[in-house]
Amino acid sequence: MIVIRFLRTGKKNQAFFRVVVTDKRNSAKTGRFLEILGFYNPITKEKKLKDERIKYWISKGAQTSDTVHNLLVKEGVIEGKKIPKHGKSKKKEEEPKEEPKEEPKEEPKEEPKEEPKEEPKEEPKEDEPSEEKKES
Repeated sequence: MIVIRFLRTGKKNQAFFRVVVTDKRNSAKTGRFLEILGFYNPITKEKKLKDERIKYWISKGAQTSDTVHNLLVKEGVIEGKKIPKHGKSKKKEEEPKEEPKEEPKEEPKEEPKEEPKEEPKEEPKEDEPSEEKKES
């Protein structure tokens, strides 16, 4: 699958990102990509994007990473809502969902108790060999 994502470049503590098109299987650090679509410098907030090429790759089925998607929405290259990158944890989301599901309690219906099923009796095993074998 083709994906549009950041490729980190720059010195230590001076991050600089290229917006590139690459195969999802390629590591983000290998530098193997199909095309450079722009750059983003988070320190100076400078950014330059090739709008037409980004739209072209998206039309060909390329997916965007969450951060690149949010950058493209902010710049107006694509329309849509931003994706919350640092949302609530799944554990906290599940708990509130259970609370509203409270239904009015109905009187418990008495179910007829099932009688315990008797286990089939096994035939006793004979320790002695059968009569036919004794005769031989």
